[in-house]
Amino acid sequence: MTPEWLDIGPVEQLPALGARTLPVQGGDEIAIFRTANGEVYALVNKCPHKQGPLSQGIVHDTSVACPLHNWRISLVTGQALGGDVGCVPTIPVKIEGGRIMLSRAEALAGLG
Repeated sequence: MTPEWLDIGPVEQLPALGARTLPVQGGDEIAIFRTANGEVYALVNKCPHKQGPLSQGIVHDTSVACPLHNWRISLVTGQALGGDVGCVPTIPVKIEGGRIMLSRAEALAGLG
């Protein structure tokens, strides 16, 4: 079975080194990030440390620094970097025709 993808908009609406959030059922959010190289990643918008809003953090290469306590989280794996331990669910993303597509099932499962 092929995954069902959610079209969440044009990639150019997401600034380089920026983030946007996508609200989902239950009041949770997915954070969508764009790196300086134009890669796009999606994570559940909660740091594994104190649930800080990762979308408000600073993007560095392929990681984001949580705005609460500066934990660095890999955008690729969701793992905390450095000496910190924890993980946030990642959501599969692809770019198709200049549009950002998220895996619908994994986006909803990651927030459960």
